[in-house]
Amino acid sequence: MGEIKEYEGVIAEMIFHNKENGYTVAVFELARDESGEEAEDYFTIVGTIPGAASGKSYKIQGVFVDDPRYGEQLKVSTWEETIPSTKQGIKDFLSSGTIKGVGKKTAAAIVAKFGEDTFDIIENHPEKLKQIPGIGDKVAQRISEAFALHREFARVSMSLQQYGITASQTMKLYEAYGGETVEKVMENPYRLTDEVFGIGFKKADAIAGKIGVAPDDPFRIKSGIKFTLSWFAGEGNTYLPEAVLCEKAGVLLEQPRELIADYIAQMAVFGDVFMDVIEGQKVAYLAAYYMAEQNVAGRLRALVHADLKPIQGSPEVLIERTEVSTGIELSEQQKRAVKNCLGEGVSVITGGPGTGKTTIINSIINILEDSGLKTAIAAPTGRAAKRITETSGHPASTIHRLLEYSFFESGGEGHSRGQFGRNAENPLEYDAVIVDEASMIDLMLMNGLVNAILPGSRFIIVGDDDQLPSVGAGNVLRDIIASEYVHCTKLNQIFRQAGESMIVVNAHRINKGEYPDCNAKDKDFFLLRCQGEKAMLETIKELCLTRLPGYYADLVPGGLKSVRDIQVLTPVRKGTIGCINLNKELQQILNPQTYDAFGNPEKMEKTYGEKLFREGDKVMQIRNNYELSWKNHEDFTDGEGVFNGDVGFIRTIDTEFNEVIVVFDDVRYVTYTFSQLDELELAYAITVHKSQGSEFPIVVMPMSWFPPILATRNLLYTGVTRGKQIVVLVGSEDKMNAMVDNNRISQRYSGLAWRLKKFFDIDAE
Repeated sequence: MGEIKEYEGVIAEMIFHNKENGYTVAVFELARDESGEEAEDYFTIVGTIPGAASGKSYKIQGVFVDDPRYGEQLKVSTWEETIPSTKQGIKDFLSSGTIKGVGKKTAAAIVAKFGEDTFDIIENHPEKLKQIPGIGDKVAQRISEAFALHREFARVSMSLQQYGITASQTMKLYEAYGGETVEKVMENPYRLTDEVFGIGFKKADAIAGKIGVAPDDPFRIKSGIKFTLSWFAGEGNTYLPEAVLCEKAGVLLEQPRELIADYIAQMAVFGDVFMDVIEGQKVAYLAAYYMAEQNVAGRLRALVHADLKPIQGSPEVLIERTEVSTGIELSEQQKRAVKNCLGEGVSVITGGPGTGKTTIINSIINILEDSGLKTAIAAPTGRAAKRITETSGHPASTIHRLLEYSFFESGGEGHSRGQFGRNAENPLEYDAVIVDEASMIDLMLMNGLVNAILPGSRFIIVGDDDQLPSVGAGNVLRDIIASEYVHCTKLNQIFRQAGESMIVVNAHRINKGEYPDCNAKDKDFFLLRCQGEKAMLETIKELCLTRLPGYYADLVPGGLKSVRDIQVLTPVRKGTIGCINLNKELQQILNPQTYDAFGNPEKMEKTYGEKLFREGDKVMQIRNNYELSWKNHEDFTDGEGVFNGDVGFIRTIDTEFNEVIVVFDDVRYVTYTFSQLDELELAYAITVHKSQGSEFPIVVMPMSWFPPILATRNLLYTGVTRGKQIVVLVGSEDKMNAMVDNNRISQRYSGLAWRLKKFFDIDAE
């Protein structure tokens, strides 16, 4: 290790700078001595310097290293931004882009007027800036505020760099806490796990260790317990048995189980966790999930027992009337489902593809509307709602939009929180609410939904309980069915037209534990056999680029487009045929960079961490963001909210304004800042879990060895049923059959079924 040296100077030229993590390669010019002569020549620096830009002055420490590719460069270990004192330095700083609204001409005019007093004028007497042509009150104030924020952020960044906090994390902390950032972090770094998106327990724990927080500090133990419960909630569990929680948290914190149990008891006293006994087992909940589970059970019970608004006639006559008006004759099973939904406060319809769920929904809506009853239809995702609208002819919305979800500022830190505009105090003004794709509904969303439905309204839940469960915590659809407290119709009859599709036939075969029938002539379900993941990768690329677009050119109106109409699904994220690598490979062939006659790239690009985004890319939103604004360029409406799983296309990348515009559903335009790109992923290939609620003209899915917890029957079933017209499996028939044989359903700790079953005894009494 070489000698650590300290230098003071200015960044003369930026070679590379990653705005997200602060990684910088630049040419550094040393400050001049009193004689005005340069002490040494320029040299290259490399290191993490958030907000680095040409013209900024720094005091840096580091060690010179000899890079085999780039030669000698100073590897920066610590840095401190300094304020330049010379006229040229001040002008370079102001024109570096740090202060929005100040370009080179304005910077030169300000320095020419105020010279070395410029920063004092900006900071303390911004009204004097109005002496410069083109600067009014608002611009002068904006310049002063931007300079103050920059100084403050530089101080925060410098203070936090020693704790290994990245530039992007520093920005998020600063957005949350402003000038109090350092103090908040020092006071209790574990608060970051609750209050700052992207900072988990392990990162906060690492910071705490550097600060000197003791391993058995109460903040650390309590945060570790909450993190353990939160982590398992992220895996779908609403609670954990106390013994499991003590074991898992003890391993995480490297503390004895007895100490963990003591703190759980303390936290229960103060309401940080809730304890219960389910089927003789002591369990622990995070407060939000305990309250939600109790409330969902209670609200469902109230809906079950409420008096319903009457329909205009007997169910038999009304069913016959809708059959005549639509020209569709219902089967006896479908008629029973319709009658149950008309006569029950809460009812469930479940069944696989081709069993007539959509026909039943349409019949129910027709009957209710003919009876003057106002009906709402909703689904968990925008894609699912759009599909319901297309197949039923009735307008559907997302559940969040139905419940008028919105954000508001709350708390001393200026944090945003979400709330449903429709709730028990402001219920939905509908006589019936139908929700489809209910397997995707988690506990918290169901809690919001049942809160907003007035007793006396019909609540009709439609879904396929053989699909993968919700991404969020809970096992809502299966729990409601398993409780037997709510009337459920299980559809199992495949109708003639659907039965002609091998996708439908094979989905039901898979569900029953039978192997799919592949490659029937002139059908829609295929297995392309090949061995080895590299061969699978090349086959998938060839299918997407040439074979499928060539053979099925007329499959969709306007012609098949690979990027839009072919969706690659995979069980895993990592590996050769995981979605991360598949996206890189497919991006290169389906949306390659192109160049003009002079060799200049024609598509703008933006690198964010390990991801490269390019204009024209297919992308997916990977977390719910209820604050993101969108504008509909078809009907000129606007709104807020882009949700986990929404798929769109990058329209433009603007490196001047640091923005990316993504178009969802062909008409909704959403603007992302570069700092928000952690919410997007490429979507040429997505996981099967992320595909729930969607249908695609063509689905391509690899069949290889996958971890047994993922290579399950219901994952294969879910993937296959996403294909609307063509399904192509690529790989090993043995591995496909092994997935069918693996009927493993991951155990979720969820108490909703147990709570609903308890009502049998209460109602009997």
